[in-house]
Amino acid sequence: MKIKNSLLLGVLVGGISLQPSFAVDLPNMGDTAGAIVSPSEERYLGEELMRRIRQSLLLVEDPEITEYIQSLGYQLVASSDTPTQDFTFFVINDNSINAFAAPGGFIGINSGLILTTESESELASVMAHEIVHVTQRHLARAIEKANKMNLPATAALIAALILAGKNSQAGQAALLTTMAGNTQNQLNFTRAHEQEADRLGMEILADAGFNPQSMPTFFEKLQQASRFYENRLPELLKTHPVTLSRIADSRNRAEQYPVKKKPRGALTDNSAYRLVQAKLRVLSSEDPAVYIKDFENITLKKHKGQAAEHEYYGYALALLAANRYSEARAQIENLLAKEPGEIPYIIALAKLDMADKRLAEAVQNLSAALDLYPHNHPLTVVYANALLESGQAGAARILLKEHVRRISDDPALYALLARAEVDAGHKADSHQSLAEYYYLSGETHSAIDQLNIALRLTQNKDFYRTSRIEARLKQLQAYVVAAEKR
Repeated sequence: MKIKNSLLLGVLVGGISLQPSFAVDLPNMGDTAGAIVSPSEERYLGEELMRRIRQSLLLVEDPEITEYIQSLGYQLVASSDTPTQDFTFFVINDNSINAFAAPGGFIGINSGLILTTESESELASVMAHEIVHVTQRHLARAIEKANKMNLPATAALIAALILAGKNSQAGQAALLTTMAGNTQNQLNFTRAHEQEADRLGMEILADAGFNPQSMPTFFEKLQQASRFYENRLPELLKTHPVTLSRIADSRNRAEQYPVKKKPRGALTDNSAYRLVQAKLRVLSSEDPAVYIKDFENITLKKHKGQAAEHEYYGYALALLAANRYSEARAQIENLLAKEPGEIPYIIALAKLDMADKRLAEAVQNLSAALDLYPHNHPLTVVYANALLESGQAGAARILLKEHVRRISDDPALYALLARAEVDAGHKADSHQSLAEYYYLSGETHSAIDQLNIALRLTQNKDFYRTSRIEARLKQLQAYVVAAEKR
């Protein structure tokens, strides 16, 4: 399968590509794209892309943040026209304002975008737009419109286009060369994708219970912000500026949808969004002392001595990062007194207990929390860490082996399992887990090395395990051979 490079740009670089709005009718594209690239091939492209992104970009691997973005994403997917489709939502540690959709349901959101939005609905509006790029198979349609290229090469091209947005002069030069072959017909085709993503994204947004006005509101904020950026425009605005006609069109569409009420839990969706924002601000802060000083001298004064709950949460995390344990404990315990069952506060206390060498308390509290929230991903990860720190590697191993059956595409989870296995005396298993970690991280040769070590440890001892390792080794070796033939 081949694809003309230029057609990928609007779908993949900048994702919610804020292109000029054109008054053209959307073509009736149907789903003939399936004849060119199948859903399984699209998933393959996405998985290849993720491996390359993990090699080249710094992802936010905090389980609470990844769990939140996945939960928000699937809440929107449930209101799309393909609610059973697999998606993977992930956060890139990058302060620029950007998001993109890749084939197979892989959607990346920059941390800078999350921090720039002022409501969960604004964030959801961007994600809904990206979801439509996937559900309407815009990439497959572009492939159908163009020539053919093999799948691995297509994945490499997609990665190059996305990574070219990371201020690499060489990448930008290659991208400009790629763009040179565009025709007006091809541009109109990608503009139609953007119009469709706006229109159907609005439907998803409203049906999922978010404020449809958030889409034009965010467009307006981006347009206003562009006045102050001069030559340092947000990635979303560099090649696809927001126009007045696009804002007006989305505003008119938004007024046609009544706002539905979302179901609320003990911790509302909006509160979860605010807590994630607070955590991201602390994680992106170069010096927690500066964050603490700003909170005490600016935030508290702004709110006349009483800040919002999520702001106190960020303050507590910054105190913890600054090793001011007693002050952090006071803040976290105050939050738990108000919301005793809230997972972010339980985890914050457990991390504080581990840092403060109160391992038994951390293990006990996390065990009780997992009884209330079984299989919760962030709780499971921090509980496994607490078990390892307290010398209970065997229990951590059992916990993690069960958990990776549910979440099999998280390299950090395999790395943690490998640590538990080696501490528990299961060296061959540890090398197998490391192999999966390296493979998912885009380091296939290192994965093969780990499997060869595991093979030497098990050969002539366990026939069935040896057979499984050999089978996986052959898969990865075949992958490398195919990659070298590109």
